[in-house]
Amino acid sequence: MIVQRKNDWLFATVGEELVMMNAERGNYIGLSEVAARVWEMIEAPRAVDDVCAQLETEFDVAPETCRAEVAAFLNVMVEHGAVAIDPAPAA
Repeated sequence: MIVQRKNDWLFATVGEELVMMNAERGNYIGLSEVAARVWEMIEAPRAVDDVCAQLETEFDVAPETCRAEVAAFLNVMVEHGAVAIDPAPAA
């Protein structure tokens, strides 16, 4: 699966948190350190497996835990319209 950002979101770091806003929809999201790292990594479309592999090395997390947490986070981001997930691999 490939994940990519949608471009209609503004974001900035406030303290140790990344905050995101979609003015058109009136949505506001605050991201933790790890979630902000995922957002940073998907600046360009990227395979979810690659995101998880990178997080596993950076945050010392078990693969099963990482994949479950990333999937849950991405599902929330899809619901907010912040990311799109393409089930097909990138060509």
